[in-house]
Amino acid sequence: MPNASGASKTRTLSKSRLMAFRQCARRLWLEVNQPELRADSTAAQARFNAGYEVGEVARRLYDPKGSGVLVDAQVEGYSQALNRSAVLITTSQPIFEAGFSAGGTIAFADVLLPVRRRGGPGWRMVEVKSSTSVKDYHRDDVAVQAYAARKAGVKLESVSVAHIDSAWVYPGGGDYRGLLTEVDLTTEAFARDGEVREWVDQARAVAGLAAEPVRATGTQCTTPFECGFIEHCAATEAQAEFPVAWLPQIQTKALKTHLAQPGVIDMRQVPDELLNAKQQRVKQQTLLGQPWFDARGAASALRAYKAPLHFLDFETIQFAVPRWEGTRPYEQLPFQFSVHRLSPDGSLEHESFLDLSGADPTAAFAQALIKACGTEGPLFVYNAGFERARMRELGVRYPRRRAALARLAERIVDLLPIVMAYYYHPSQEGSWSIKKVLPAMVPDLRYDQLEGVQDGGAAMEAYLEATSSSTAAARKNEIERQLLAYCGLDTYAMVRLWQVLAGRGRLKL
Repeated sequence: MPNASGASKTRTLSKSRLMAFRQCARRLWLEVNQPELRADSTAAQARFNAGYEVGEVARRLYDPKGSGVLVDAQVEGYSQALNRSAVLITTSQPIFEAGFSAGGTIAFADVLLPVRRRGGPGWRMVEVKSSTSVKDYHRDDVAVQAYAARKAGVKLESVSVAHIDSAWVYPGGGDYRGLLTEVDLTTEAFARDGEVREWVDQARAVAGLAAEPVRATGTQCTTPFECGFIEHCAATEAQAEFPVAWLPQIQTKALKTHLAQPGVIDMRQVPDELLNAKQQRVKQQTLLGQPWFDARGAASALRAYKAPLHFLDFETIQFAVPRWEGTRPYEQLPFQFSVHRLSPDGSLEHESFLDLSGADPTAAFAQALIKACGTEGPLFVYNAGFERARMRELGVRYPRRRAALARLAERIVDLLPIVMAYYYHPSQEGSWSIKKVLPAMVPDLRYDQLEGVQDGGAAMEAYLEATSSSTAAARKNEIERQLLAYCGLDTYAMVRLWQVLAGRGRLKL
């Protein structure tokens, strides 16, 4: 239940809640008063997990001798964690997750390192981030951390952000020196105490409001991160029959300005002269409630490609902290592919590759891919940039395979621009993702009928679970079946889309 307004005058807010306030006052109020409405996405959870993993590596990097102390507020409780932090600050050893409550806020520092200074010991604070650069919200984050620590009496000498160096290559053997690079923000952070005090006062006032603040959904719902309350907030707003959010690729200043006007939520409120041809088609067919299909144009676009036809899709995994020698942070590493091969006689064959051993799968992947795709016929994919990039990266890692992979890349044909040019159905809601196009064009196939894994994000999560040492064999086998079904549907879906676009009859399945 909401708190009485007077409670804001004594409320101490965590740094995370102050950062929520910086994103949206309504988010802060909900975090404090109705947290049960929060629903974090799979992507958000993956980001949290990456942060935990980077934090663990950072502790080893900043404390190679293992002499430091970790304060775990989740285990110890916040009061005990704050009390123990106050004691540890009088020592001269590295401290991780030390907590401070002062100035109306509470914050926990990722890394505190003792430094020698005149007049007694001082400290160097490092905030560890799993991103590959310093973001604006990191600067706010560090300003709050420095404010809370100094208000609590910590003699801070410096404060910096350590982020991942995406160009760093893991040498193997658990040696992560070089993974993180630091950016000093001392001068900036120390100069922002006044700003932070204002945030604290404003946030406490918002948190103590008797009623939920009113703010329309907008860009703040996804910047810098997707808010876990976005569904709740959207549900409280007037729902357009034909939302302007379905208009694709909004780029022109005139259209952005028009859509930013209060109350403009429906495509019927958008003049045609502000829309490009694609946007006009989406609007027109949506209002008509009818699909649009230039069958002759689509067939003509595909006529030049002769069988054997291959339909190809990759699944990849990426790690903030690399696991395999020779790989980089966040590098997209393929662990699975599916290939459907349509022969000149109309017969269809399927071949797949999936490595859930937990070892680096890329060498075996490259070898199997070259064999599965043969030496002739187009390789149809859906969004060619992804597969081409992975082939190029594999060629760099494995020079002996580079020429063969380059020849595969040359054979790639992208189905996505062909679908975009010749087909649109109102149920796509402005999207040409294969998961939107497939049920419109081929109603008997749907991703939501799959068990477990139904999208790329879920495939990554499934891979991580399957390769965990704690996963039982039966569960690993279940995940394997789900991944094979999902990736197989990706390529079979392209077969069926091609069949419709090319105007071909039944296949020999």
